[in-house]
Amino acid sequence: MDITIEQPARARLITAESHELPVPATLRYTSADPLAVHVDFPPEVALDGERVTWTFARALLADGLTGPAGGGDVHLWPCGRGRTVVELHSPCGLALLQFDTAALRRFLLRTYAVVAAGQEDLGAAVEQGLASLFGGV
Repeated sequence: MDITIEQPARARLITAESHELPVPATLRYTSADPLAVHVDFPPEVALDGERVTWTFARALLADGLTGPAGGGDVHLWPCGRGRTVVELHSPCGLALLQFDTAALRRFLLRTYAVVAAGQEDLGAAVEQGLASLFGGV
């Protein structure tokens, strides 16, 4: 049975003028994709008016809570004791978001309660991915 965890989170978008704008987000984890975490943003905060989901490695989230981490489109790093910065790169530009570190840590611990770190069954995840890709052929 697949288990999904969702946790609302308040992010603060850092603008080019160094203003902070509140942005609602939902942190999501599913045991069907045990290596990934998802951050969902509602349509009202997206440039095109569509819901946006960013997906990245759960290990990246864990690493970014204690030091600079990431590569490619997603980077994370601690910002003082209470905040963590998430930097997202897309063809449309760059977004800098700050999250409360305690909320991210709480979410991460909840994911470990579902699938412990290092206990991800990659074989099952690959099988499920292949089955969905090939439609059960």
